[in-house]
Amino acid sequence: MAATVTGLILSGGSGSRMGGVDKGLQPFRGRSLVEWVIDRLEPQVAEVLISANRNLERYLAFGHPVLTDPEGGFAGPLAGLRAGLGQARSELVMVAPCDSPLLPADLVRRMVAALEREEAEVAVARTRERAHPIFCLCRVTLVDHLTAFFEGGGRKVETWYASLRVTEVDFEDQADAFRNVNTLEDLAALEQQPYR
Repeated sequence: MAATVTGLILSGGSGSRMGGVDKGLQPFRGRSLVEWVIDRLEPQVAEVLISANRNLERYLAFGHPVLTDPEGGFAGPLAGLRAGLGQARSELVMVAPCDSPLLPADLVRRMVAALEREEAEVAVARTRERAHPIFCLCRVTLVDHLTAFFEGGGRKVETWYASLRVTEVDFEDQADAFRNVNTLEDLAALEQQPYR
């Protein structure tokens, strides 16, 4: 692929629907959720960054730079993306949440191809009738635009996207790869899904 890509794993949420636990560190098939995401994403990108707001030493132990939200607290996924766009050494940033351990092995290749083909600023994964806005590929040149949006009080990902050239990338052939874990019940259900 022509452009270099940084992988950004968002693990900075409050885990409110899981009782306030750090979702990225929850066990899944013998390892933490975030380790699975690292293993899926790392072969596809030039570098990996992790956005986290607690348990920083544990995240650093995975061997990748860890970024915190400059605002402090849990300011949402755009805060993590903003930090990632500011630190990435690549032209593009591929974002994935820490709670989707079954990412496609060809995620980055397909997202880059669509972004370049459509001359878009952002590519977003889509399955069935639903877009997955957190699974996105962004140009690092958007950092100033996102900073202005964020400093103006914007927090919703979809609202930010509405001001950009966005293309959706069909992953219907791997729809289950985008399942994420929001509750302990989700985690138990995902444990039963066949490993690919």
